[in-house]
Amino acid sequence: MDWEFVKELSGMLVTVIGGLGVFLLGMKNMSEGMQAVAGGRMRALINAVTNNRFMACGVGLVITMLIQSSSVTTVMVVGMVNATLMNLTQAIGVILGADIGTTVTGWIMISPISEYGLPMMGFAAFFFLFSKNERLRYTAMLILGLGMVFFGLILMKGGFAPLREMDGFRELMARFRPDNYFGVLRCCLVGAAVTAVVQSSSATLVITIAMVGTGVLDFETAAALVLGENIGTTITACLGAIGASTNAKRAAAAHVIIKVLGVAWITALFFPYMKLMKTIVGADLITTTVLVKGIPTYTHAMKAIAMSHTAFNIANVIIMIPFTTVLASILMRIMPDKVAKEVSHLKFLDVRMLDTPAISIQQSQKEIMRMGELTRKMLVRLKDIISKRGRDEVAEGKIFRREDMLDVSQKEIVEFLSSLLSGNVPHDVMDNGRKQLRMADEYESIGDYITTLLKLNLKMDKGDMEMLSETRDEIIQLHERVLQYLSMINEAVKEDNVRIVLKAGTLGDAITHLIKEYRTNHLERVESGDVSALKSLIITDMLNAYRRVKDHALNIAEVLAGEK
Repeated sequence: MDWEFVKELSGMLVTVIGGLGVFLLGMKNMSEGMQAVAGGRMRALINAVTNNRFMACGVGLVITMLIQSSSVTTVMVVGMVNATLMNLTQAIGVILGADIGTTVTGWIMISPISEYGLPMMGFAAFFFLFSKNERLRYTAMLILGLGMVFFGLILMKGGFAPLREMDGFRELMARFRPDNYFGVLRCCLVGAAVTAVVQSSSATLVITIAMVGTGVLDFETAAALVLGENIGTTITACLGAIGASTNAKRAAAAHVIIKVLGVAWITALFFPYMKLMKTIVGADLITTTVLVKGIPTYTHAMKAIAMSHTAFNIANVIIMIPFTTVLASILMRIMPDKVAKEVSHLKFLDVRMLDTPAISIQQSQKEIMRMGELTRKMLVRLKDIISKRGRDEVAEGKIFRREDMLDVSQKEIVEFLSSLLSGNVPHDVMDNGRKQLRMADEYESIGDYITTLLKLNLKMDKGDMEMLSETRDEIIQLHERVLQYLSMINEAVKEDNVRIVLKAGTLGDAITHLIKEYRTNHLERVESGDVSALKSLIITDMLNAYRRVKDHALNIAEVLAGEK
């Protein structure tokens, strides 16, 4: 055994794997830093998605440029389709934009400042570790991530350099040269397979660029591998669609179809396309090298790879974007809706969005507002039940079902936010997440007390007990006041109106005073013998339940204002 060769190979692997690890961690830090700095803009972009395919495409492009991962964007889109927040046509538009946005990674790799990765890391690390200004810290985190990306690329270049001198590797690569159409397809399959395993086209792209830069791969072979990497990256969205709704599966399928069709037409034109790229670059890709950190680097070949990647994706989007509606219609025919109604536990949330905290926290807020609307509808139904004589089993069933929905919502919101907040998230996301956890608990408690009111009313009905007309009128008036109060709090949550706490406190005191007045009136009726002891206990419990509903609604207003 040639121990010298083994030593050289192991040293190369350690350097390459280390460089890849630094690169991936840098991508993560860069993405998180950018999301923290530009989170508000990302939320505005998502809200701007309409049925206009060009607007959706632009949104996908910008978001992917911000988070530097088309995989995260497409998985997030699958999650939003699954949560019915985006229709299929909108999703296809965003996915097309993401295909262009992801090409920015290639240009970052060949940036002239890439050789300054290490000093960028050192400079940014001091601000990230010692600055108390959160925005400055996350900006430093972004720069730190970018420096790690550059430094990882340099490490990988150094690691791959010895491969040029290995006869065995040259013989292996000779089998995969794209000398003809089938050779191009073989390279595409290799690129697709490696990317499907790694689940990051950015990682495989940077490895390809590093190998081109050191002369290990020639331009044509690398370009064919990159085309395959475009298909391999769709595996992430496919995995994200497992267990999702039919519409979400259609969005993942659309991503696959767009990439496969794109690679199909570009491979048919592969050789003239390569010639065009060489002409545009305007340099000899084989012999032109530049010393970077003492390593001869084929910078023009690297530029040609980034250019071919970008040009392909832009051309593919231009070809595909007129057919987004047609593609959506075809997918709806191929993948029809299930006969049984598909119901997700949460209407607005999906764990697939956890990689984008700035958007996730907005969607969890919508689920909180939905809980508020459920409690309001429960009170509306309960008013009809109390106002009528006799039972209304349909209305009663709806209240009990909505209370079960609130329990499920609270449980899953807690699980979702716990996963979200356990990561590296900005202070505003952390603060909003804690508020939402508290509001979810308060709304669930309101649902419990509304159900208690219904059970007390049923208890009277089963015992053939009937309220005095005066008592019923007071209960209905109190119910209306509490309903108006809860509706006001719900509207404040929707508008993020922190000033509502002052008004809520005043109106809450008025409701408390009214409850005390009605309790006094009730006790006078008990003393006069008009009300039995059991009925008296039920009425007292109802008054207490209304007070608890008001108290929990006031708690929500205080949480909104940051007082709890």
